This record gives sequence, structure tokens and C-alpha cells, in this order.
Amino acid sequence: MAKERIRPLGDKVIVKRVEAEEVTAGGIVLPDTAKEKPKRGVIQAVGNGRLLDSGERSTMQVKKSDEVIFTSYAGTEIKIEGEDYLIMDESDILGIID
Repeated sequence: MAKERIRPLGDKVIVKRVEAEEVTAGGIVLPDTAKEKPKRGVIQAVGNGRLLDSGERSTMQVKKSDEVIFTSYAGTEIKIEGEDYLIMDESDILGIID
């Protein structure tokens, strides 16, 4: 079976969340039900930019493999070949982690 590929359109990006912390700073092990979904992820793919009124495309501020922080309720969750991803607007991204 061929590997599924997805390409975001416009100003959309595909993000893979980083794994949630399993142990708190105090050493307490968290069960899966107590873990918060992380608001950090790595960009897997970017669209070619939002279409402007002038007919040109805006340039994307993020690129593939950037680690980013995004809003709590950002994006739409999708599953591709057993892996979870988010498709979100570039505007849902709050910052890039250097």
C-alpha cells in the first residue's frame, strides 16, 4: 500500500505534537488521563501562503521542522497511518522555539 501524503493549502500548516511530560518537576508520574495535551509541536508541512487581494501569495513565517507553540484549541486533529497530526492556520501559531 502506498504511503499517504497530505499537502496543506493556503496558510495552513501540519503540526505533529511533541510528547506530553510523563513526570512532573516534583517526580510524580502522571497517568495518561491526567496529562494535558501539549501546546508545542513540530511543523511537518506548510502551505504556499494566503492569497492576498492583489493576487499574490503572502510568505509563510514558519517552515518545515520549526518547533512551535500554538493556541490551546488550535487546529483540526487528523490521523494518517496511525500518527496524530493537527492542521491549523498559521495565525494559530504563537511563536517559534529557537
